[in-house]
Amino acid sequence: MNPTLLWLVAGVILCLMELFFPTAFVEFMMGLAALLVAVISLVIPAPGMQIFLWMLLATGLTIFSRRFAPSKRLSQRMDAVEGETITEIAPGKMGRVLYEGNSWRAKCADHNLVIPPHRRVYVVKMEGTTLIVLPENLLED
Repeated sequence: MNPTLLWLVAGVILCLMELFFPTAFVEFMMGLAALLVAVISLVIPAPGMQIFLWMLLATGLTIFSRRFAPSKRLSQRMDAVEGETITEIAPGKMGRVLYEGNSWRAKCADHNLVIPPHRRVYVVKMEGTTLIVLPENLLED
């Protein structure tokens, strides 16, 4: 198989994979690097050099793209800090909270507290896709 065609196919597949499996543009940058190497392979026929260039370009593009990624600071990510429990949040257990119009997994920041359903809560932290919440009455004093 022609190396240029191989790099083109790999680049397109990696770029399309980003649509189905979002990875914060890592797959897209790897695909973009493969497309660049496809063009370079017309000038440099050595497969070892092509692979080295692909790794170098993919790493550089991924690091460069991080400058445009959203900040991970909670205050910048969250539009609101209030939510409402959908289910009870038992001590040390998970529950569901309606937050920004969506249902989220949530647990209470105080592991000894029970939060009944349909209570207003404040989101104090986010751990991945889990919200850490405290009941409204606890923070109103």
